[in-house]
Amino acid sequence: MATIALEGMRFYAFHGYYSEERKTGTHFEVDVYIETTFTRQVYMDDLFSTINYETVYFICKAAMKKPSKLIETVAARIIVGLKKQFHSKGLGEITVRIRKENPPLGGEVKNAMVELDSDFAPSCGRCGKPLVCFDKPNGCWCIQNNVDDRRLSRLQSQYYKCKCLDCPNN
Repeated sequence: MATIALEGMRFYAFHGYYSEERKTGTHFEVDVYIETTFTRQVYMDDLFSTINYETVYFICKAAMKKPSKLIETVAARIIVGLKKQFHSKGLGEITVRIRKENPPLGGEVKNAMVELDSDFAPSCGRCGKPLVCFDKPNGCWCIQNNVDDRRLSRLQSQYYKCKCLDCPNN
């Protein structure tokens, strides 16, 4: 097992529950830890056969640019992006930590922090593909297509979580 990490990525972004936070913005610090099982790739000395941390950085940067009310949502967005990009690279556990500097809490607080691991980023219960439905304005495809509660409950019990709309295992 190997770990690839980027620590201390700094971004100025506009995340926050209150509209003023999303207008004025603040500094955020992001850490990403990716466990991987690559072995032979290490000896190939080939950037494209491993997890490119420049790509990891750009996935984080793109997620930080999209304003969200919760930094938990941003962390989940980063995990889904990493899973989609590196699904064939022997990914293990992914951990994303985001710190928001000077959160508006009515007193002096250096930062607020969330830490999510890969279990918090939704995956199709059937094929394992990352689901990006949490990030869509209307939510999951099953909500957009008005799946009735009984069928949705059956799908979720059968596939643990949701099942992706284009699941190859249909």
